[in-house]
Amino acid sequence: MDEHIRRKANERVMIFIDGNNLYHSLKHVVGKTNLDFEKFSAKLANNRHLIRTYYYNAPLNKEDDEDKHRMQQSFFDSLDTVPYLTKKFGRLEKRIVRQTLPDGTFISAPTYVEKGVDTLIVIDMLTFGYKDTYDTAILVSGDEDFAIVVEKIKELGKHVEVANLGGSFALRQAADKYIMINQEFLEGIQQV
Repeated sequence: MDEHIRRKANERVMIFIDGNNLYHSLKHVVGKTNLDFEKFSAKLANNRHLIRTYYYNAPLNKEDDEDKHRMQQSFFDSLDTVPYLTKKFGRLEKRIVRQTLPDGTFISAPTYVEKGVDTLIVIDMLTFGYKDTYDTAILVSGDEDFAIVVEKIKELGKHVEVANLGGSFALRQAADKYIMINQEFLEGIQQV
């Protein structure tokens, strides 16, 4: 076997998916959010040894929209069938935002802020890096806030690849390799 192929097959990869970021990017850019996460992970790993995929998100509050909550829970349950995928959850925090209308009047509207998800991703990427669990981390996110952790992980001697649908330029620049998730990349891994 060619030395390059052998090294690639032995390269340990872990994937860290910012679920909310991926969902909204797919919805906005592609129009469809239905991925086969087993095939998605395999395509990102690209014939390297996939240790595990971590999927991070914040569940919707059941009290606010029972139907959306049920659909999201059904999706989360479907991830349980994906080999070597672990789900981790933050929370959604409700905030009231005051908005000014064009006529100068004010209204208050609820909005939700994701809490704890980015922290979970950073902790896992750093912890597994320090424990030497992977050779390459693949971060699926377009969030510029991750650029700093990407730099720190590279300082450990690890490789970091970033995969997204055209997210933050600073994040792409920080990565060793950028994987553009576009219609061509998604071919064969979107569910019907």
